[in-house]
Amino acid sequence: QVQLVESGGGLAQPGGSLRLSCAASGFTLDYYAIAWFRQAPGKEREGVACISSQYENTDYADSVKGRFTISRDNAKNTVYLQMNSLKAEDTAVYYCAATMRLMSKICVLYGGDYDGWGQGTQVTVSS
Repeated sequence: QVQLVESGGGLAQPGGSLRLSCAASGFTLDYYAIAWFRQAPGKEREGVACISSQYENTDYADSVKGRFTISRDNAKNTVYLQMNSLKAEDTAVYYCAATMRLMSKICVLYGGDYDGWGQGTQVTVSS
């Protein structure tokens, strides 16, 4: 079973930065597309960023383009989300998710395509 653990969340001021990590255990990420999702209380879950299993093709939500960067380090079995220029509306619980059901060159920001999920890490952006 896919096991993912997020870390790196915490408090940041508007304009600040955080780097989230998603570490896999029990499997290797080489053949998995990975995505970051977030959910704030009372709001729908939204896809933030994703990266394909090969070729590092990525996609981002319009709200984070130019500010967030997803990357993967297969040697460390870890995926990262670098979050810059943070805004208050970025406050949410962030989850990483994995799937091997997609072709190696693509990723999607649709949660229904992902079958392995982490427990989430809280990101709070406030002055």
